[in-house]
This record gives sequence, C-alpha cells and structure tokens, in this order.
Amino acid sequence: MSKDPSTLLLEHHLKALKLPTVLRDYLSVAASCSLERDSYPQYLLRLLERELLDRERRSMERRLKEAQFPTTKTIESFDFAAQPSLNEALVRELLRGDYIGKKENVLLVGNPGTGKTHVASALGYAACTQGRRVRFFTTTGLVTQLLEQREARSLQRFLRQLERQDLLILDELGYVPFVKAGAELLFDVVGRAYERTSLLLTTNLPFEQWTEVMGSERLTGAMLDRLTHRVHILEANGPSYRLQDAKARLKRR
Repeated sequence: MSKDPSTLLLEHHLKALKLPTVLRDYLSVAASCSLERDSYPQYLLRLLERELLDRERRSMERRLKEAQFPTTKTIESFDFAAQPSLNEALVRELLRGDYIGKKENVLLVGNPGTGKTHVASALGYAACTQGRRVRFFTTTGLVTQLLEQREARSLQRFLRQLERQDLLILDELGYVPFVKAGAELLFDVVGRAYERTSLLLTTNLPFEQWTEVMGSERLTGAMLDRLTHRVHILEANGPSYRLQDAKARLKRR
C-alpha cells in the first residue's frame, strides 16, 4: 500500500532533522499510546526519550571506537584485593572524571603485570561514558606515529587532533628507549597538553630512571616538570598478575 502524502512528507522531515529513532518508532509508539490512552504530550515525550537514548548510545559507541582501547576494560573487573598497594579510594575518585575538568594528570607507576593498563583503560572508559573525548596509545606507538607524521609532512594536523582530546592515555613508558627525535616529539605532545588536556601515563620506571628512555636529563626534567605540576600518582607495586596466573596453571598441571 502506498503511503499518503502527509506520511511521506513527515518521514522526509524526520530524515532531514536526523531523527532516525522517531522515524523508526513513531507508528509503533502511536499504537501503544492509543491503547494506553496517553495524551499527545506523553506520546511526544516517549518518542523523544527513545531518540535521546539512542543518540547517547550511538555517541558513546563512537567515542569508544575513536578512543582505540586495546580491549574494553571497566573497573568492575579489576581485583583490588590482588593489588593492595594500589590506592582504591583514589582510583574510584578519579573515575568521576573531575581531574579532566581541572586539566590534571594521572601517573600510574608500578611493576609489570600489576594491572596498570587495566586501570588506565577503565579510567578512559569512564571518561567516555561522561561524554569526554579520549585517545589511547602505547607510548612507543605514539612516538612511531609522530615520526611517521613528520616524515609525511602531516605532523601539525596530527598534533591538532591530539589537542582536541579531553584525555590522552600514554601506556607503557619505559619498555623501549626513544631516538632523540622521538623523545623530542613526545615532549612536544606533553608540552602542548600542559594545562589544556589531561594526560594519563603508565610506566614501569621510577622517575629517576626516565632519562634511560628519553636520552636527555634536560628533556626528562622538563617533561616531568609539566607532568607532575598538577598530578595524581597511583602506585601498583604488588606481584604480577601474569606471573601468578602462570604459576597457578603449572600447579594445576
């Protein structure tokens, strides 16, 4: 059966206004409201609530995709009992995201395998649910991209993309030392973010050993000065999850 002109025009307007959920549901919601004898304002309210919820869901999915987390992690799946050295109260305070509004940083320092990446990803996930723009990088991966973008003469455009984020997560500083140009580009990212964008950085190295990665005491000192000016420091110095898991598997065998 062909649709009448008013229906066709209505659907055209809904498409033009970018209201896909209203377009999809207006007939079914009308039937439901008719049965329940809801008023016209109640009908509109139900339709627009659906549109708003779907829009928020799509935005959330887009932010998570753009964040490029290696895996989706939430704080509910983190075992604080296995890492008693980690300040759970501070982690839960940071989950509220106030530090991002204040342009403060977070440094997560600790041994390999202690859940630093999990906590960093969970804080990033929480920020996405709050409507904030997040990007996740391994620090080595970011430096590689910076060098490639400079070679392709598109570095400034890439840096502007980073500046539009609310939170930058730099994971695993300390595993691979950087070439001089890479260390300088990383410092440039930190310098641009200072008091503009929150940085969340995880590392297995104490601060006094960062020179081994950055290759310059002057550069290391300047970067730490910016990172630690307004910072929350989390330490995870318990046993490695991966080592404990491997030992448990061996025992079972």
